[in-house]
Amino acid sequence: LTGYFPFFSVTNELKPTVAILNKLQRESRGSIHLGIDLQGGTSFLVEMDTNRLGTVTGDTNAPVTAYELESVLSHAVEVLRKRVDRLGVAEPVIQPAGNNRILIQLPGLSQDDRDHAMTNIQKAAFLEFKMVHPESAQLLDQNMGAPGFEVRQLEVKHKQRGQTQEGGSTFEPVLVSKRAVRGLNGSFITRAHVTRNNMGEPEIDFELNSEGATIFAEVTRDNIGRRLAIVLDGVLYSAPVIQGEIPGGRGQITGQFDDKEAIELAQILQNPLRAPLHIIQSNEVDPTLGKDSVQSGYNAALYGVIAVAVFMLVYYLLAGAVANVALLLNIVILLGVMSYIGTTLTLPGIAGIVLTIGMAVDANVLIYERIREELAAGKSIRGALEAGYDKAFGTIFDSNLTTLISSVILIWKGVGPVKGFGVTLTIGILVSMFTALVVTRLIFDFLVARNWLKSLKMIHLVPTSWRLDFMKWALPAFIASWALIIVGNSYGLSRGKDVLSVEFAGGYSIALNFDQKAKEAKVLEVDKIRDVVDKLG
Repeated sequence: LTGYFPFFSVTNELKPTVAILNKLQRESRGSIHLGIDLQGGTSFLVEMDTNRLGTVTGDTNAPVTAYELESVLSHAVEVLRKRVDRLGVAEPVIQPAGNNRILIQLPGLSQDDRDHAMTNIQKAAFLEFKMVHPESAQLLDQNMGAPGFEVRQLEVKHKQRGQTQEGGSTFEPVLVSKRAVRGLNGSFITRAHVTRNNMGEPEIDFELNSEGATIFAEVTRDNIGRRLAIVLDGVLYSAPVIQGEIPGGRGQITGQFDDKEAIELAQILQNPLRAPLHIIQSNEVDPTLGKDSVQSGYNAALYGVIAVAVFMLVYYLLAGAVANVALLLNIVILLGVMSYIGTTLTLPGIAGIVLTIGMAVDANVLIYERIREELAAGKSIRGALEAGYDKAFGTIFDSNLTTLISSVILIWKGVGPVKGFGVTLTIGILVSMFTALVVTRLIFDFLVARNWLKSLKMIHLVPTSWRLDFMKWALPAFIASWALIIVGNSYGLSRGKDVLSVEFAGGYSIALNFDQKAKEAKVLEVDKIRDVVDKLG
């Protein structure tokens, strides 16, 4: 089926057809993924093995500087983000926690996915190409070594003719150089995928970039007849004899892989770490905002939508009812698009939905007020509708475009909940313009064409008989606005870091466990705990 679904990447899948069908089934469900702040998930705290960082600088004896450590940790965060993206986990939280630790929070994982994530996170995938000593077998038979070389065990599989099950295996000691030949390692790999040999066993084909391909060709040309050891995370997987120069930077890793290991290794090889990571803590986490905060967020969004809808209905009457129909359609389309593209919904995303609803109604208000003015000028209902939509379009387009620029930048530069807010807001802006300018216009045209709409009554809070000279107050309003801005920013700057919450300033995370008696007595009320902590300052 791969020819019919070129937009699905199934390079590393052993059963591409099944993988495509599974992807289609998942995407057809139309479910919205919830972020870890809304549904909880799995939290991993991983620690970097700083003793292995000497390989980054090339000098295993030199201490690693704070700058190098920060650089390696930052690189590890990006590598883990790419690996987690390949797992299909949306909006993960991945951030440094101290000098050598990384906090990883993944929303909504099954046990299978959790185990798969743990394997991918811990694999360093540090691939090195090393030379085998030309007299390896003879030296090891005499229990002798060689300077700059170390003993590695190579697993050799044995299978008798006609045998369908796995045969036995033995380990061959091999004298392998301590350093990669000419610095040839996995950092040069651009692509890796799983193939099968003539026996149906999985192997990993890889491709090197131009620099790596040049070095690889020179190494194979200069060492014909010698064995090249392929070492991954300190394990010797294969040591084939170089038969001739290998141009093009393509190679193959064979070894004792099962299907799952081969797929994982191929994925991880494309995003190798510079030092191993070890999971030192793993646990299930509740929604990071707390269940009461999540519920209050839902309630705020619901009450906001209801309040807006009621205002439009009361103030604009029939026109308000038309706006509410468009508003409902706006929400349906917005959620449908989010389901289709697999957007993750976070609490900031819910805020984006509410903001979108406000902007959609704002467009209707501009149109209706313009229609009111045209009707007051004596135009017919059809002429007033035509002029109202035409004259309000420029203002609506400008205001939405400026917000759209901001939301696109949030998607481009943001991660996690910030990006989620940007995605929701971007979709919402586009949908709200469609419903406000097209859907409501279609409804009004439908009513006018059937002669059901002969007038458009609206409530007047400010009677037209009032002649307020708004521009007379322009200068005082300008001065008051800037005074408020200056005072507000000055107060914020004077507070310094006190104005920053834990997301920006960091802090401490404290987990409290209560016994069963406390739970049964129902003393674990979050509001009470929050009050106590607030009193502590």
